[in-house]
Amino acid sequence: MWLLIALVILIIGLLLGIPVPFVFITTTIFLILTLGYEPSFLIPYGFSQLNNIVLLAVPLFIMAGRLMDTGGIAKRIVDFVETLVGKIKGGLGVVVVVACGVFGAISGSAAAALSGIGPILIPRLVRSGYSAGFATSLVASASVLSLLIPPSAIMILYAWVGNQSILRSFLATVGPGIILAILLSIINIVYMRRRDIQHVEPSPLDQLSFGKRFARTGKAAIPGLLMPIIILGGIYGGIMTPTEAAAVSVLYTIPVGLWIYKEMNMKSLYKGLVEAAVTTGVIMIMLYTIMLLSRIFITEDVPGLLREVLLSISENPIIILLMVNVFLIIVGMLMDDVSAVLLSTPILLPLVTSIGVDPIHFAAIIGVNLGMGLLTPPTAPLLYLGSRTGKTPVVQMLGPTTALIIFAWLPTLLITTYIPEISLFLPNLLLGK
Repeated sequence: MWLLIALVILIIGLLLGIPVPFVFITTTIFLILTLGYEPSFLIPYGFSQLNNIVLLAVPLFIMAGRLMDTGGIAKRIVDFVETLVGKIKGGLGVVVVVACGVFGAISGSAAAALSGIGPILIPRLVRSGYSAGFATSLVASASVLSLLIPPSAIMILYAWVGNQSILRSFLATVGPGIILAILLSIINIVYMRRRDIQHVEPSPLDQLSFGKRFARTGKAAIPGLLMPIIILGGIYGGIMTPTEAAAVSVLYTIPVGLWIYKEMNMKSLYKGLVEAAVTTGVIMIMLYTIMLLSRIFITEDVPGLLREVLLSISENPIIILLMVNVFLIIVGMLMDDVSAVLLSTPILLPLVTSIGVDPIHFAAIIGVNLGMGLLTPPTAPLLYLGSRTGKTPVVQMLGPTTALIIFAWLPTLLITTYIPEISLFLPNLLLGK
């Protein structure tokens, strides 16, 4: 009874727009008072859970993403990708998808990808014949690839909460990310076939031959493109832990932005560090409150209760996975990705493993669901960020975003859910079974 009331408090608080940390701490205090838990039992547990070096990777990757946003890396990547695929019909939309994927392999942040690539490409898409709504929705959707292409802060948190391998969790979302990128590109090309393409005013690069343009943009993009090679190569080569790789990414980004691309100065560096610190502080508070809440849920056997409820409806794993996905979609609609993964993992992971789902496979399911949640109202943080970035009213984005969800996100989710090999192939290939 009290757990149900707590859930209602949680949902109402989120729907009212109350900051997530306050909602979680209020719910936790309510359960402590009603269920008779001693704070001395819970508070040390929260601190002990946060005392984990793995968590250092999260603020470091956030910091790296913020600094890349102002360091000129996005612009060089866009120029290089456009040289490769930008001249085909609808190619500029493909540039968006590929550039967001590459930027995701560097930053691990959807917001950083949207903030870095959106201002560059949204105006160019509109001048090329795209509607403002579709252009902004495409960039927002493609930016979520940053959560699926490693390194991903969300997968670090999943691995930490679920006691799973970070490396395997990273690789689990690569297959779904590639499928999503292909579907977004196809939808973009189909969309542009029905519209007249306008020629954007030529840039100095357009006056060069393909070979010279490729050489120039490729050379300029090398410092940025080296970053995922260093980070991922270091992690999977056994040279660095994910936390060490996150630190290296920050140390690498600063000189690249300051002295190579020269688009970062001390003022923007300071601003980026402050923004990263604020974001990290909010995440740490959420981590602490959610750890307390999840401790209560586990003690009260909420995962077991949920399992009994779902099994009473159906014992078919296909149906149970469908219901789990519906639950995750709802959670993703109400919460940001960090809060959602922290809340849902301890509740759902025991359930899905009991019906034979591999925990690494479930990492991919959670990743795709929460990525879609970033675009799904009422929360939809990337829609609102995209609206500000592209100076496009949210109402103009709703139709195109719905189409992208139906024809790209949902097929990706279904394929990921019911074909485990999509998410398990790379982890098993590179790290063994």
